[in-house]
Amino acid sequence: MMGHIPQAVDRFLSHMDALLGRSEHTVTNYAVDLGQFADYLQQEGIEDPKEIQGDHVRGFLRALLGFGYAKTSAARKLSAVKSWLEFLRAAGELDRNPAVGVRPPRPPARLPRALAYEDVKALLEGIGEDPGDRRDRAIVELLYGAGLRVAELVALDWEDVDLEERWLRVRGKGDKERLVPMGYPAREALRHWRVSEEGPVFPGEGAKRLTVRTVHRVVVRAAHRAGLAGVTPHVLRHSFATHLLEGGASLRVVQDLLGHESLVTTQRYLRITIDQLRRSYSAAHPRAGNDGGDREDGDL
Repeated sequence: MMGHIPQAVDRFLSHMDALLGRSEHTVTNYAVDLGQFADYLQQEGIEDPKEIQGDHVRGFLRALLGFGYAKTSAARKLSAVKSWLEFLRAAGELDRNPAVGVRPPRPPARLPRALAYEDVKALLEGIGEDPGDRRDRAIVELLYGAGLRVAELVALDWEDVDLEERWLRVRGKGDKERLVPMGYPAREALRHWRVSEEGPVFPGEGAKRLTVRTVHRVVVRAAHRAGLAGVTPHVLRHSFATHLLEGGASLRVVQDLLGHESLVTTQRYLRITIDQLRRSYSAAHPRAGNDGGDREDGDL
C-alpha cells in the first residue's frame, strides 16, 4: 500500500542509494533513524504519512531525549525525518512537510577551552626577539596576562596604560570602563614595543587601529610555531580566567577582571577547573584507577 510508512521509508532509502549516490554508511544511518521514527509513529497509531503532524515529530524528539539520547543525536535524527518528509512532499505524496517548523534541541553549551600553562609558555617562547616580533609579543602577553577581549585590546590608547603601576583602563562591552592589572612580562613587552607617547597602543595602517583579524592572525601564527592548534585570542582569555581560579582567585575577582556583568557567565570557568581537577586526580592518585582501588569508571 502506497501510504504505508515502512514502504515510504524504503522508497526514500532507495532514492538516496540509487539517485543521490550517498555512501552505504549514510544510508544505514538514515535507515536506523527513520526506523526509530516509524516505530514511534506505530506506537502512536499512525500508519499513513499523511497523518503525520508536527506534534508527532516533536513528540519523537521528546521521546529520544527522555531515553537519554544526546541533543546532537536527536538533532541528527530530526534532520533525517525532515529529509524523508520533504522527499514525500516533492513526490506529491504529502501536501506539505509537517516537520518544517520543528526546531532541533539546542546542543549543550560548550565549555570554553583553556590551555595548560606549559602550552602558554611554549606559545610565548616561540615568539622571536627581533624588533619586528615585539608587537606580537605585546599582543599575546596582554591577551593572556590581562584577559582582554580582542576589541578591548585594539581599542587601547597609551593614555589608558600605566606602565609604572601596571594598570590598564579598559573599555569593555557597553562602553563600560574597568581597571585591569597586568603582570611584569606584559609591562616589559609593552615597554619594548612602545613606538609613540600617545594614540593607539597597536596602530594599524595610516591612522587606523590594528584590526581584529590581524590580532587573530598574530595568535594563530604564534600557536603554529609552538605546535599548538585551535588557539584563538578568546582561548587566551579563557586561559587567563581558568589559571586565576586554579591559583585561588575568587569568582568575584575574576568576574571583575573579565568585565562580566553576570556571575553566571564567570561560573563557566569554575566548571573547567573542576573538570581539570577531576582529570588530574584520575591520572595521579594511586587509588583513583581500577587497578589501585575499588572505584569503578564513572564513580567520580
